[in-house]
Amino acid sequence: MDIVTPEKRSQMMSGIRGKNTKPELAVRKLVHALGYRFRLHRRDLPGSPDLVFPSLRKVIFVHGCFWHRHSGCRFAYTPKSNTEFWQTKLSVNMYRDITAQKALVASGWDVLVVWECEVADLVVVSQKVHAFLTLCLTSSSSRMPAAGK
Repeated sequence: MDIVTPEKRSQMMSGIRGKNTKPELAVRKLVHALGYRFRLHRRDLPGSPDLVFPSLRKVIFVHGCFWHRHSGCRFAYTPKSNTEFWQTKLSVNMYRDITAQKALVASGWDVLVVWECEVADLVVVSQKVHAFLTLCLTSSSSRMPAAGK
């Protein structure tokens, strides 16, 4: 049984944002400090990735552990009330994420998912993001013709 009224729960749920969340803002700040520039929420790409690096053909999703079902995470629990609704909703979210990521990879994009719980340790996230973004730089620079040839 829920401890708040359905009206109050609805009001609380309507306040949950899908864009510009605290974890997303933290990752954006970190990526910017690393010297990378990006586009936000490109709706023409599958899944509307949170950060898009067009010249690198890379995207980063910043996923909330609860909403996107981070496997093994303590935040990816199923609510005790209205469980059938939540299981269906969260399963649809997971399916949509997988479909969007497969579509991006099929069209030549590299995908990185940063989880909400990972943002607690920005050093680790920084290393993860930097490794993801520089991987392209080294591979694309090896495809570039040498100067003067």
